[in-house]
Amino acid sequence: MTDRLVPPQLTTKAIFLGIALSMILAGANAYLGLFAGMTVSASIPAAVISMAILRLFRDSNILENNIVQTAASAGESLAAGVIFTIPALVILGYWDVFDYWWVSVIAGLGGLLGVLFTIPLRRSLIVEEGLAYPEGRATAEVLKVGEDPKSGIRQLVLAALTGALVKLGSSGLRLWSESAQAAGFVGNGIAYIGTNVSPALLSVGYIVGLNIATLVCVGGAISWFVAIPLYAMLYAETDPLLIELLGSGAGAVDVAFQIWTSQIRYLGVGAMLTGGVWALISMRGSLVSGIRSGLHQMSRRDEAPLDHTEQDTPMQLVLIGIVLFVVPIFFLYDNIHESIGLSISLPMTLIMVVAGFLFSSVAAYMAGLVGSSNNPISGITIATILFSSLLLLWLMGPSGAEGGIGPAAAILIGAVVCCAAAIAGDNLQDLKAGYILGATPWRQQVMQAVGVVSAVLVMAPILNLLLEAYGIGVPTEAKPNSLLAPQATLMASVAEGVFGAGLPWGMVGLGALIGAAIIAVDEHLKKTGAAWHAPVLAVAVGIYLPLELSVPIFLGGLVAHFVERKVASRPAAERERASRLGVLAAAGLITGEALLGIFLAVPIVMTGQPDVLAIAHEPLGGTPGLVIMAAIAFWMYRTGSRAGT
Repeated sequence: MTDRLVPPQLTTKAIFLGIALSMILAGANAYLGLFAGMTVSASIPAAVISMAILRLFRDSNILENNIVQTAASAGESLAAGVIFTIPALVILGYWDVFDYWWVSVIAGLGGLLGVLFTIPLRRSLIVEEGLAYPEGRATAEVLKVGEDPKSGIRQLVLAALTGALVKLGSSGLRLWSESAQAAGFVGNGIAYIGTNVSPALLSVGYIVGLNIATLVCVGGAISWFVAIPLYAMLYAETDPLLIELLGSGAGAVDVAFQIWTSQIRYLGVGAMLTGGVWALISMRGSLVSGIRSGLHQMSRRDEAPLDHTEQDTPMQLVLIGIVLFVVPIFFLYDNIHESIGLSISLPMTLIMVVAGFLFSSVAAYMAGLVGSSNNPISGITIATILFSSLLLLWLMGPSGAEGGIGPAAAILIGAVVCCAAAIAGDNLQDLKAGYILGATPWRQQVMQAVGVVSAVLVMAPILNLLLEAYGIGVPTEAKPNSLLAPQATLMASVAEGVFGAGLPWGMVGLGALIGAAIIAVDEHLKKTGAAWHAPVLAVAVGIYLPLELSVPIFLGGLVAHFVERKVASRPAAERERASRLGVLAAAGLITGEALLGIFLAVPIVMTGQPDVLAIAHEPLGGTPGLVIMAAIAFWMYRTGSRAGT
């Protein structure tokens, strides 16, 4: 196929639609990540929306739809990189609000570096190694089939309205509680059970599937059914904080959460550190191959022109772009504080460049195995922040802890790396879809950059809106429904702990051992050819999250499993349709709940009253939410299992 026969790709309508969807989905994913600690890929919903809208034009084509979803998914991935790290600066007290220009520069340069870092990896990971990139493959199939997109958009809209109405009832009108939980003391120990009643979390479990959802729940069980009860029994009479809580008559739920906050969640830190190191070791061959492939393309001279499907952005431009983006990052680091000089800002920049490329490569490789939604960005970023904190502590000495300068500097390094890694994993998914469809790589890479810049424009305002309306971090009396921001809170704790704020290294070490044990189990499963695997970072996320968030994720995975069993004997085309509409329903629930969460923030900020829309003096508890969750789970099952009939 020659270039003049290639359908138009970077058209005006595709670019503007991609920009709009990038902004919208970035906002939705920012809310979901701060709320639940997990984000999901938006490629398939964006592809369906694109097909429905571009069909209104006579001359639309499949490659235009691919360009639209490329920009849209870049926006939601950048949001993940931002909310996993930048809110840590507010949690640390270093920032009071999210400064527009600082957020924009950190996120924008990090995201654009992620685009550039992955360009030399495309041929190695997609063409030569042929990694699966499940979401990229699924997106390509949705675009190829393109059958009855109106049905798909109807499914998405219905699910979005359902998710929005449930969110309105619980968080806006406050007719029922957002979680159902119970706990009691058993001797000196604690027994706890609880679940959030969010359709978005149920949908996350549906999308990631039973394997990953089970591992997340197993991690939660390790923390809440084993570690917390054991800690309570062993330290009830020696831990000053526990003695104070028990002496004040605090309830079992409050005590359990305090143990988790101050001690047990650091098991997850250790497990993530082990997982991040293991990912690098597992990837070493692909890293070398990707670099060699990029250098080979750069050295091509008098050879025949490449087919348009093999035309990446020229390596010369990639290298120039990396240099141009690194320079302003150096000046950014140099202006963090008057105590930061060249001897510190230069190492910060070098750490960022090296870690950015290595971890972008890790993220790109892992996305090929488990998909963007399951990509271990948190573990990658924790490893970066821990290493950066230790190096900065050595360079700055004890003065680095004064005023939170050292921890803030480590977070800023991690933020750029995290944005780059998040974009890297997403980019390879999009390029996989383009590879299947016959798109031109450099055009997609340009659109990935457009998606990054589009999302950057709205990130700071959305973060400030959520901060004022709900609060971010540990709930307070003034902000009882604060968005937990699990990853950002974890990043803040790691950076602050290294600089002397009492990081529980014993728990970190024990978590690292747990991570090593999980890796051993996973390797055994691979050798025996087992259908299930045990990626360590999925368990580590579960260890870190509150159990109430892990339970609905597990239930969503169960629903997906039952759907798969129901349609297993049907023809392949019907199974594909069932899978596609089931995923669309789940994605719609997430999008509706997330977007309404942002819209609810507007009247709260305007009035300064968290309960401005409440019509009930006291919520009815968690029972109505459980009933609604059960009904939604049944609807999702029916949608997926009947879609092919």
